[in-house]
Amino acid sequence: MKGSFVSRIALFILTNVAVLAMLAIVGRLLGVDSMLARSGSGLNLPVLLIMSAVMGFGGSIISLLLSKKMAKWSTGAHVIETPRTEAELWLVQTVTRLARDAGINTPEVAIYESPDMNAFATGARRNNALVAVSTGLLHGMRRDEVEAVLGHEVAHVANGDMVTLTLLQGVLNTFVIFLSRVVGFFVDRFLSNSEEGEERGGTGPAYFITSLVLQIVFGIGASIIVAWYSRRREFRADDGGARLVDPGAMARALDRLRRQQDDASELPANMKAFGIRGGGVMALFSTHPPLEQRIHRLVDGSWAGQARYATSRAS
Repeated sequence: MKGSFVSRIALFILTNVAVLAMLAIVGRLLGVDSMLARSGSGLNLPVLLIMSAVMGFGGSIISLLLSKKMAKWSTGAHVIETPRTEAELWLVQTVTRLARDAGINTPEVAIYESPDMNAFATGARRNNALVAVSTGLLHGMRRDEVEAVLGHEVAHVANGDMVTLTLLQGVLNTFVIFLSRVVGFFVDRFLSNSEEGEERGGTGPAYFITSLVLQIVFGIGASIIVAWYSRRREFRADDGGARLVDPGAMARALDRLRRQQDDASELPANMKAFGIRGGGVMALFSTHPPLEQRIHRLVDGSWAGQARYATSRAS
């Protein structure tokens, strides 16, 4: 629900970048770059594009397949196999009901220790997903508000957001790899003398260094696009969650998060670093829209929600 550093989007992007970097290094060691950049004395663009797509989509697909395991590992979440408490039983029953209403199989339900009010959903398929909530969320919100947060996460799963994100990331990775190597090829040819450049086909040290640096720079630009998409899908998940539960409860849950965020003493340092509260350039990298904007959009879209929200704020 919130965009902490270990949230599903940040984790996905970091895993994807790590896999992409690993593939780039392995490709270099195995001589794949030499094959991609050399076609006689020129650059074989069709082969380069195909291999870029294989590497680009490979990184994002691997990240998607690892998403559940990575999320469990990074947060220390434990899946509720057999509910041990009344709260765990209620949590499993609520997710089961919301999943049924959304038309998907019941995701795995997990809890992880954290004082922050947070939740996330991830998984490679709509019918094999994971929904996890923090202990801070369970203790810090009323049950109707927790239910709204769960509806938000189930809506993410039902919308197939992780798969769509994978496809988007794969396309962006493809062009990051492709463009960085094209520019690197010509930089290397420009910096080398003509005979040497013809002989090695633009795959010297300048090619490797330039393509690696540009892959990082272009990757940052790609992250901005991914963050933009993520902000849009948060609005969709808010709407989807409001349809599954009481719209007023969804607005109240967002407002409770906003009030916690406004208290600087309660805001974790990693959230400050990730730019959740920031504006300007850092706002481009934020995976979640401002909570005020989400509340305003949700409340204005539902007269019933607006009335319930106003009543709850007055009480």
